[in-house]
Amino acid sequence: MALLTREAAAARGDELALVDDEGVRSWAQLDSRVNRLVHAFRGAGLGQGDTISVVAGNRNEWFEVALACSHAGIVYVPVNWHLVATEMAHIIEDSGSSAVLAGHHFTDVVAEALVDPRSSAVELAIAIGAPGDDRFTDFETFLGSGSDAEPAEQAFGGPMFYTSGTTGHPRGVRGSLASAEPDTPPEVWQLVAGGFTNLMTLPGTAVLCGPFYHSAQWAFSFLPMVGGSAVVMQHRYDSAGVLDLIDTHGGTSIHLVPTQMKRLLDLDEDRRTAFNGSSLEIVFHGAAPCPPVVKRGLIDWWGPKIVEYYGSTEGSIITMIDSLEWLERGGSVGKPMPNMEILVLGDDGESKPTGDEGTLYFRSAMGMDFEYHNAPEKTAEAHRGPGVFTTGDVGYLDEDGYLWLSDRKIDMIISGGVNVYPAEIEGVIGGHPDVADVAVIGVPNEEFGEEVKALVVPGEGVDPAGDLAARLTVLCREQLAGFKVPRSVEFRESLPRTGTGKVQKRLLREPFWAGHDRRI
Repeated sequence: MALLTREAAAARGDELALVDDEGVRSWAQLDSRVNRLVHAFRGAGLGQGDTISVVAGNRNEWFEVALACSHAGIVYVPVNWHLVATEMAHIIEDSGSSAVLAGHHFTDVVAEALVDPRSSAVELAIAIGAPGDDRFTDFETFLGSGSDAEPAEQAFGGPMFYTSGTTGHPRGVRGSLASAEPDTPPEVWQLVAGGFTNLMTLPGTAVLCGPFYHSAQWAFSFLPMVGGSAVVMQHRYDSAGVLDLIDTHGGTSIHLVPTQMKRLLDLDEDRRTAFNGSSLEIVFHGAAPCPPVVKRGLIDWWGPKIVEYYGSTEGSIITMIDSLEWLERGGSVGKPMPNMEILVLGDDGESKPTGDEGTLYFRSAMGMDFEYHNAPEKTAEAHRGPGVFTTGDVGYLDEDGYLWLSDRKIDMIISGGVNVYPAEIEGVIGGHPDVADVAVIGVPNEEFGEEVKALVVPGEGVDPAGDLAARLTVLCREQLAGFKVPRSVEFRESLPRTGTGKVQKRLLREPFWAGHDRRI
């Protein structure tokens, strides 16, 4: 039996381990299929230190692949399935992937990415649920090539997540687990999973309704599963469907972003009333600031089960605050986790007194750290020393040790829980011959928190009253994922800049955010 599933398979073989939109897996089935995948990967020449990019929705096979990689010493890269082909090709190249796995919803865009010269190192392309597509090896056929016997010499493997970059392309985040020593055993995942689930008090059955390529959604589903919890999931988010999943399968925990929380509250009264929800014990939310009216609405409906956290792909969970604490201190993101230390530093590097704002730095008591893959200069910029890093946020600690966020130093937009870095968009728009200058900012959006807006200075002699806005939007859609495309384009005669030439985005944002309660 596979090391990470043998206990559950032996004790609860016929019980459900995974449920997706298309089927179920028992623990015994999961164990057998993971073994087969490990052997199949090895038979295809994939092993310790190799990398595979995965473009698949939330489905049972994704978990099987993640588990197989965890036993075979393979680094797996969860790729945002909203990206366009050129963006995917960059990740495939940058990660050093020699194999790609695609869900059937995404075979066309993945096939386009594989034609890109940057994907030339890919030797194996597999498709889930697309039999007969001769561009790919069929997943079930590939699985069947491997034995279900327990693999020998199982080796630790882990994920590498890509985040949007402040200066263009997304960059991979290699945490300590993704850079484990070659002789690290897979059982380390059980220690990690046990520590995480105990720390977060995760019970029973996890409900996954956000994309598995997001590090938080991965953590709140994969780690509970390794700890023996079943996972039930949606491929695409649907509010009424989430309620059905919870009630049908006895879901005990779920992770939400504020946009999903608002959509739940927007359901009609009859559907909300029909929801039992008695099995649900804890609801986590993070990734973006949540409007207070939305959070209070969900607490009123579901009870004080709502737990907010503050964290990042780089730093994992940093702080946490439960419903009762939040009702007393609305706006705080909570106290540091027992394993995390928060440093509030001024521009001179000196510690700031309690209540004074400064740049936030973090240090893990467990020695956890990260590096940006193939970007040592970016890694250095984010650190003040080994294990001491920043996400670029500004805030302060109050006298009771609660963290309050007040600003972001890094130029980032959070839309619907997704990080969007303007530099990538500015690079596309700024390359258009009819554009003299551009700044991309986040402006208020009732549903998504922020939306992307482009402020453009047309080139000399260019009439902005023509179709320039439409042409720029088309250009962005061709080169960028949809969530990065500006919702609006506004033309300006000039942009405010400092003496050193830096665009003063705070001045550009302020008129749009006047009258809004914005934490960061």
